[in-house]
Amino acid sequence: MEQLPEFVGNHLFLFSLLVSILMLLIWNLFGDMLSGVKLLLPVEVTQLINREDAKVVDLRPQKDFENGHIIDAINISADQLSGQLDKLKKHKDKGIVFCCASGAVSTKEARKLMHEGYEKIYSLKGGIVSWQSANLPLTKGLK
Repeated sequence: MEQLPEFVGNHLFLFSLLVSILMLLIWNLFGDMLSGVKLLLPVEVTQLINREDAKVVDLRPQKDFENGHIIDAINISADQLSGQLDKLKKHKDKGIVFCCASGAVSTKEARKLMHEGYEKIYSLKGGIVSWQSANLPLTKGLK
C-alpha cells in the first residue's frame, strides 16, 4: 500500500484509465437506477397490465413490431414518440410500459417522458428479448 502513490506518480496515464473504466462500469451498473425510471421484469409487467390496466408502448420499428409484440401493445417508433404524445395522455394515470428490443431505448425514452411530467412510466428490463426468455406470448401483425 505504501507503493501506491509512487505507482500513481509513475503511471498517471494508466491510473487515470483505470479510474475512467471504473466510473463507466459503475454508471453502467447503477445508471438506470439513478435515472428514476423503474425497470420491470416481464412478470411485473404482466401484473401491471392485469391489475392496473397499464398500456404497453413498443418503440421498435413497425416491421419488428409486426413480427411479434406484446398483446394489446401500441407501436410508436422511438423517433416519432415526441410527436405522438397525445396517444399516451389517456393512459397517463394507469401507467405506461415502454419496451424495445433490448431495453436500452425504452429506458432512455421513459426518462424523457418523466421530464415531461409523466409519473407512472416504466421500462421493460431486457426488452422483448427478456419477454421471450420468460416464455411469455407474443402476437403478430398490426393492431
